[in-house]
Amino acid sequence: MTDETNQKDEMMNELDEKQESGVAFITGVMGDRFGGAFRDSATSDRFTSDITRMAAGWAFHDAWRHEGISRKEKSIAVISALIASRQSLELKNHVKIGLANGLTVAELEGLLVQLTPYVGFPCIASAQTAVITAMREADVSPDDLETSEERGLL
Repeated sequence: MTDETNQKDEMMNELDEKQESGVAFITGVMGDRFGGAFRDSATSDRFTSDITRMAAGWAFHDAWRHEGISRKEKSIAVISALIASRQSLELKNHVKIGLANGLTVAELEGLLVQLTPYVGFPCIASAQTAVITAMREADVSPDDLETSEERGLL
């Protein structure tokens, strides 16, 4: 290995101040298990570790810690963007973050209703499944709530 490669490997194991702040933020809203996995990914030399470090510094430090709108309002913006771009997997994480930031089940439903005329029924049906799954995982889903698939509608 060259000295340059060794320096790069050492840098991957250390996070800068912004990245540490981002890891602390995501750990605070998603819990120690998620935060630990996020940190492990960010400090590794595995595939996509560079992207995790970018997320830590840019998304979870620069954007989420930026003043101007509340964390709850940021969650509404991010959830809306993820629904509109049909990013179901990431949507589940951000629904959980939104709940941690104070969003209620009623507000999540209201968001789905508000977005429907703008993104369409198929998009909302997919989002609805992700939102319900995330609410179940966060233990805030009403007991009788079923996805469209579970009701036989999709």
